[in-house]
Amino acid sequence: MINHFATPEFTATYKKRFPTAHTSHFKSQLDLSLSSIGIGTYLGEMDDETDQDSFTAIKHSVLNGINVMDTAINYRGQRSERMIGKVLLDLMEQGIYREEIFVSTKGGFIPFDGEYPQDPATFFSETYVKPGILQEEDVIQGCHAMTPKYLEDQLKRSLQNLNLETIDLYYLHNPEMQLEEITEEVFYQRLTDAFTMLEQKVAEGKIKRYGLATWNGFRVSAKTKGHLRLDKIMDVATQAGGKDHHFKSIQLPYNLGMPEAFTKQNQNWNGEEISAIEYARRADLAVFTSASLLQGRLAKHLPPKIKSLFPGCSSEAACALQFVRSTPGVTTALVGMKQEIHVQENISLMGVPRLEANAFYNLFVESP
Repeated sequence: MINHFATPEFTATYKKRFPTAHTSHFKSQLDLSLSSIGIGTYLGEMDDETDQDSFTAIKHSVLNGINVMDTAINYRGQRSERMIGKVLLDLMEQGIYREEIFVSTKGGFIPFDGEYPQDPATFFSETYVKPGILQEEDVIQGCHAMTPKYLEDQLKRSLQNLNLETIDLYYLHNPEMQLEEITEEVFYQRLTDAFTMLEQKVAEGKIKRYGLATWNGFRVSAKTKGHLRLDKIMDVATQAGGKDHHFKSIQLPYNLGMPEAFTKQNQNWNGEEISAIEYARRADLAVFTSASLLQGRLAKHLPPKIKSLFPGCSSEAACALQFVRSTPGVTTALVGMKQEIHVQENISLMGVPRLEANAFYNLFVESP
């Protein structure tokens, strides 16, 4: 198992490895120097060919200026986590220290193990019910759970998959799914129980901090079932860990086609209605965006008017990423990369300054 975790000193050293990168490529957040683009590992088949492609792309990314890796235990049946673990070992042999790299993963969805089981019901029963890790009533929509005992099991598996003693950021994955079947009162009690367990894992050195990775929770109207309230979540974190709690980050989908996390005023800050990203900015929470290219759909066929708003970008994918990474409050734009050519295309933005805040806000006036 690989010791240690990302540190201010070593991530600053990583930043210095790339003197030609624009100063805005790395952002100071969580007391670390984090790249404005991170590699996501969601998409892909559960097969050896995708494993190799992912290994090559992740390694190439880190060697060329990306020090943020994001995954989840259910991505590709745990294969994505295992590929990151192998890449980290390989990078250490090439002089890249563990402390230079920021690794996040997630727990909540019930994962397969390397491949689709012939009988999913039997797999679930043998893996989780009979050992007492889950009871059937703990599971929402047949695929999601967030009990402390289950999350503790998932964290242990993730640490093994990643070959890590400590994970830099551990997310509770899509917790808003629970709100489709339980009341808000029950949900926030479950969230308190989960956060209390995660605070204990911080104390044990298994994780450095935790957060929520969502899909709809921070995008929908405040009146919609499944909406997550950041003010209540912060209260839950304080209840679980005190004023020095370790709830430090949110992850949400955000891109040119899905701007709601920035445009929808669905959060309450002392009586003022603001967006989720703005709330996070004021609360000093790191924001990592998923689906930054909308699973590749924004990498082509952008209208010329949109492309003209992003000078210095060499491709449509770069324009779409530039929008996300330039958003005030966004720490890192996560994007899936499985081919070296895509890595090269994305890291070309390292030399391009993020848009200034005024220029970014003007996009909403100038764009059609």
